[in-house]
Amino acid sequence: MPKIPVMPALAFAAAAALIGAATLSFSARATVLAPAARLAAPAGSSGSETIVLAGGCFWGVQAVFQHVDGVTSALSGYAGGKIPHPSYQQVSTGDTGYAESVKVTFDPRRIGLGDILRIYFSVAHDPTEINRQGPDEGTQYRSEIFAADAAQAQFARGYIGELDAAKVFAAPVATKVETNAAFYPAEGYHQNYATLHPGEPYIAFNDEPKIEALKRLFPSRYRDKPVLVAAD
Repeated sequence: MPKIPVMPALAFAAAAALIGAATLSFSARATVLAPAARLAAPAGSSGSETIVLAGGCFWGVQAVFQHVDGVTSALSGYAGGKIPHPSYQQVSTGDTGYAESVKVTFDPRRIGLGDILRIYFSVAHDPTEINRQGPDEGTQYRSEIFAADAAQAQFARGYIGELDAAKVFAAPVATKVETNAAFYPAEGYHQNYATLHPGEPYIAFNDEPKIEALKRLFPSRYRDKPVLVAAD
């Protein structure tokens, strides 16, 4: 993703052109609607469940799930590393083991884990890319599911197996699955980023198409007003 803060106007315009060229095939690629899982998802034990999903820059993943009906929170952060309380600058080196991730909290009475993962694989990112998404490259941009418990992990691995067996995507699913990884919220300026900066070229090329795909492919799950992270 672009470095923050925003560059001066002329430099930003030049970078925007490069971003557009680099991401055209990514944003314009054919969207693949993943089928519903045949495997039964674990039943929710309460009125709220969480799962942490990594799929490239967290701006876009957060934006997608903020527009999903039944999701009560989508918080950008870092998961899968070892050092405590990592910063964006540390994670951006690619040396910490962390992935940019989104902690998705949802009401299982309104949307199940199966639909959460179906949206994740269909529109939130390209699950066949390894250690990258679009113009962003590095282990911090990998595709990974950080399950809250063993039941979630088993379901996720089973669903990935179904997708690969059916050859849903042109390449094998690269998504990893881990359980009980520590999650740390990202800095405040990363929260609600796509909503607050819709005119930025990076958002327009990479993230707006994901939201439009959600609206088109999952109309019954789409909500126009996103659920936002509260300001600090």
